[in-house]
Amino acid sequence: MTDTAMLPESWRGVLGEELQKPYFKELADFVEEERAKGPVYPPREEVFAALDATPYDQVKVLILGQDPYHGEGQGHGLCFSVRPGVRTPPSLRNIYKEMQEELGHPVPDNGYLMPWAKQGVLLLNAVLTVRAGEANSHKGKGWEKFTDAVIRAVAERPDPAVFVLWGNYAQKKLPLIDETRHVVVKGAHPSPLSARKFFGSRPFTQINEAVAAQGHAPIDWRIPDLG
Repeated sequence: MTDTAMLPESWRGVLGEELQKPYFKELADFVEEERAKGPVYPPREEVFAALDATPYDQVKVLILGQDPYHGEGQGHGLCFSVRPGVRTPPSLRNIYKEMQEELGHPVPDNGYLMPWAKQGVLLLNAVLTVRAGEANSHKGKGWEKFTDAVIRAVAERPDPAVFVLWGNYAQKKLPLIDETRHVVVKGAHPSPLSARKFFGSRPFTQINEAVAAQGHAPIDWRIPDLG
């Protein structure tokens, strides 16, 4: 995992050095040991899926999640997203509910957010792997340093972006972002524990107004049904 060829090409220039640092080598060893013991999500080839789906120079919006879903077949490398055919998790159901209320878009029959990623929405988790069935089991092992470097890389681009920080955990990343150059959309987390405060926060409108002000085409938030 320390081979820079594992990183999508557009990110190698800004993140390649991270993979050579001692912390990342330790992290890679830890994840391999975990995989030897039992299932770890997402699969090895999808650890950097968010970076793969949204090239560095095309990031318009960065949505920060916490760690991957830990159920079988759920986590596939994009925060809040699940593969086609997998039941939509509660946090994403709440995101869809807000989208329907705010924009009038129908709630889709799936939780596959790749259409967002393909439009420049980087769906980044702060921690990129998890032990099956155990939330936060890979927290504090080094992923946070790597994903902080991702946030910094986007924040240091000349081209501004919109950073979406839902919940206290995500908002701890504020110091990495120059708010005079970028727009930060903050709000409650869409999880069932805090959804009451999330509903009515109108994040999609805020994001698209900021994206348009930055000179980019707004995001089409509709997710097509997969039937």
